[in-house]
Amino acid sequence: MSDRETLLSFGFAPERVEWALKATNSAGLQPALDHLEQHQDDPVPDLSTVSASKGASAPAADDEDEDEEAIAIAASTNAEAKSIKCSECGKIFKNTALANYHAEKSGHDQFEESTDEIKPLTEEERKERLEELRQRMAGKRAVKAKEEADENKKNEAIRRRAGKDAGAIREELQKKEAIKAAEEARRDKLAEAKAKAAVKAQIEADKRARAEKAAREKALREGKVYDVEGGSAQPTAAPAAASVTTGVKGKDYPETRLQIRLASGGPPYTTTLSSDAPLSEVAEFVASQNLAFSADTVTLSMHFPRKQFTPADMSRSLRELGLTPSAVLIAS
Repeated sequence: MSDRETLLSFGFAPERVEWALKATNSAGLQPALDHLEQHQDDPVPDLSTVSASKGASAPAADDEDEDEEAIAIAASTNAEAKSIKCSECGKIFKNTALANYHAEKSGHDQFEESTDEIKPLTEEERKERLEELRQRMAGKRAVKAKEEADENKKNEAIRRRAGKDAGAIREELQKKEAIKAAEEARRDKLAEAKAKAAVKAQIEADKRARAEKAAREKALREGKVYDVEGGSAQPTAAPAAASVTTGVKGKDYPETRLQIRLASGGPPYTTTLSSDAPLSEVAEFVASQNLAFSADTVTLSMHFPRKQFTPADMSRSLRELGLTPSAVLIAS
């Protein structure tokens, strides 16, 4: 229902309604009610000379046409002095617009003309209607304010829940990162421990090799036979006879025990070969233990005494090269 129809339903005279709407530039129901209340005892001026209230803009051409049409309808209604009655509920309406509004709201479609004239509201009734309208509008504003407050509350709850979820995700990520860092630290510590153990094992192996070499050289100087397994030197009964039998200095050892160290570092390899085996078998053994080496290109050397074996030495036996009964070689 328009503001004009609402005011007419309260029993205001059409010309006063038109005056209030035009004077307030159709700014709404409340300004029109205030104008009617303030000028209820004033005579209605010529509407063609009435201008809009101060600060309001001039009405559009369509609004002026509507005002003129409404004035004509209201004048026609007053001239006929008739009303429209709803045949279904018996309500009486002052004009067609109000009857149409009732039809839209109630769904009633049976209306008839009535000779009953709707009496104008008394001053007391008009004030009661105004107060009722104000209360209704205040109630609508309160309902709207409550709906907005509820909506804001829901939005705030959604925002807080989203923040809480984001915090939980962030905490979970931090926990996973901490677990990952701890696992990496554990792996690093384990790798460091293994490296230290390997270095310590290498140092111990070097010590044993030096002690073994020193003991072997001492045994050779004293004319004794060095027991590789027992780590002790035994005196020889007849060195000259042994020399005649073997054709070389010392005892003729059938096997040679070798410890092969890598120049790049790492645990050494140990093996036992026939004393008649060529040095090339040692190169093949190193290549089989470490894929980084090739039997054709591996280089072998000794620290004590310092010696670098040449490709020609690869065909010579371990006995001929003086590596029996044991020796330490460096592979690179």
